[in-house]
This record gives sequence, C-alpha cells and structure tokens, in this order.
Amino acid sequence: MSGGLHARLRQQQRRRLWLCGGTVGLLVLLAVASLSLGVRDFGPLQVLQLLGVAADDAGARAVLLELRLPRTVMALVAGAGLALSGAAMQGVTRNVLVSPYTMGISPAAAFGASLAILAGANLGASGAWLIVSAAFASAVICALLVLGLAALRGVTATMLVLGGIGLTHLFAALTASVQFVASEQQLSAIVQWTFGSLNGITWHEVGIAAAVLVVCAPVLLAHAWALNAFAAGGDEVAASLGFPVGRVRTVVTVAAVMITAAIVSFTGVIGFVGLVAPHIARLLVGGDHRWLLPLAAACGAILVLAADTAGRLLLAPVIVPVGIVVAYIGVPLFLHLLLGSRHGAEL
Repeated sequence: MSGGLHARLRQQQRRRLWLCGGTVGLLVLLAVASLSLGVRDFGPLQVLQLLGVAADDAGARAVLLELRLPRTVMALVAGAGLALSGAAMQGVTRNVLVSPYTMGISPAAAFGASLAILAGANLGASGAWLIVSAAFASAVICALLVLGLAALRGVTATMLVLGGIGLTHLFAALTASVQFVASEQQLSAIVQWTFGSLNGITWHEVGIAAAVLVVCAPVLLAHAWALNAFAAGGDEVAASLGFPVGRVRTVVTVAAVMITAAIVSFTGVIGFVGLVAPHIARLLVGGDHRWLLPLAAACGAILVLAADTAGRLLLAPVIVPVGIVVAYIGVPLFLHLLLGSRHGAEL
C-alpha cells in the first residue's frame, strides 16, 4: 500500500514537472514570436543578432530594444504579477471567484487616473507620470481602507471581500462622476486608460513594475504552506497548524495589492487575468500552492503576451488594447479546460 502511494506521488510529481516545463517552453516561444512579428518582421536568428552588441542595422535594433522588448517584458511582468496575486487572494480568502480587483484596486486606480487626466495630466511626460502616481496612490488608499474596515471586525476573508465590493462600487461611482464632468477629449483619454494597454511602455516603467514583483513575489511564495492550510479548512485549520491567521492574511493581501497596483498604474486595467489564470493552473496541477503560484504566474504571462501579440497583428496597423483581447482569448480557453476536466465540479 505504501509502495503504491509513493509510486503515485512520484508520478504526480513528474507530471507537474512536465507541465511546468511545457508551460515555460510555450512562454519562451511566445516571447520570441512577440519580438519577431510586427509591422516589420524579424526572424528568430535576426532577433538574436539584433540583441547582440555588434548589430549592423541600427534602425531595426532600435525597434527591437526600445519598442518590442520593453513591451514584451511588461506583458510577462503584468501577466505573471496579476495571476500570482489572484492565486494568492483566492487562497487566502478561500474563494475561487476572488481576483486582485476584488479589493477595489481596479476602479480605485481608474479614479486616480481620471482625476489626473481631468487636471490635464495627459499632456507631456510629466503628465503621464502624474497619471501613474495618481492611479497607484488611489489603488493603495483603497486597499488600506479595505484592510482598515476589515481590521475593525477582524481580518477575515468575508470582511475583505465585502469591504472590497463596497469600495469597488464607491470608486466606480466616483470615476463615473469624473467622466460626467470631463470634456470630450478628457473622456476619451479616461476610457482608453481603462481599456488596458501596453502601448508606449518604457524601460523605466518596466523596471519599476518588475522591481515590485521581484520584491513581493517571494513573500507570496513563502506563504504557500499557509495558503494550503487556508484552502484545506479555513481559519480554524490554519490556526491549529500554528499559522497566525490575521497576520498571514494581511501580509499576503498587502503583497498582492502592491503587485497589482504597480502593474495597473502603468498598463491600465487588464481584467480577467487574475481570475482565470489561477483557475487554469489549478486545473492543471491541483491546489497545492507550492506549484499553483508559480504555474499561475506562467499561465498569466502566457495569456497577456498572447493577447498583446494578437492585438498588434490581427488588425494591423491598428493595435487592439490587450485588456480587450485577453478576454477573447482567455474565456474560450478557460471554458474548454473547465468543461473538459474532471476537476471542474470543484470550481
């Protein structure tokens, strides 16, 4: 009996390793395709040559290094960060319908950006940074309000979700009020920001978002066992195993919020990724967060990168915002995995 159990565990371990390896391989292929395809196509070998120090074609090298490469890297960072945050939030709340935006981050960031645009901040480089700063500050303030409200009654999953839902509607109403008084030009800029886009991404922006992800991701991964305890039996099981429930929930929530706020501030609202990518990963490797968190990040990166590449190519030279395309790609994939998996009932 014991030998059979060990054999099944080894088989499951090998399956997970193959799935993770295949996911990383697919991610690399998509990254190469994203760098190669566009108004001006490059072959994979040409991409490697242009990335080299002694590239002959300065114009092509500039296109690759200053336009496509930062866009591709930001797609990877945004997808991985949103999916990782979504998986962590679903684990800590024990609710598979939760996403990073459940905390009200999306409408709060939209409200901050709308205020900045209303003040004329959409003009010039300094105006763009004011929009980013306003969106980030508004998102963080919203998260702090949710945590503060939850702390009044204990930082429970129910209080986090309900507080987030309440502030989501509040900030959505505030954003609608700003749109109501905005001029036609300002309203167009606000609506375009809410679509979610990777247009005009710079290395400076990529660096900031990536730095936040690099700092906060290990925090979430370090709490994988605690998230397993929450998912297995809720607060009671986690507490019985020695995990400080309130502190773990607060730390995980803050880390997920910081990642999401940093990404959304630069890209606008890219919805759906933080909800569906963890589901896809869960259907592939199960609910063990030691595997679920990194695979969810990889699935999210694949989803955003594929959506952005498709948005650039399908109606070229018109670029469809990634926030729109990601839903068209993600929903059929999610439904296919959900309906075709024996684990579908668990969702």
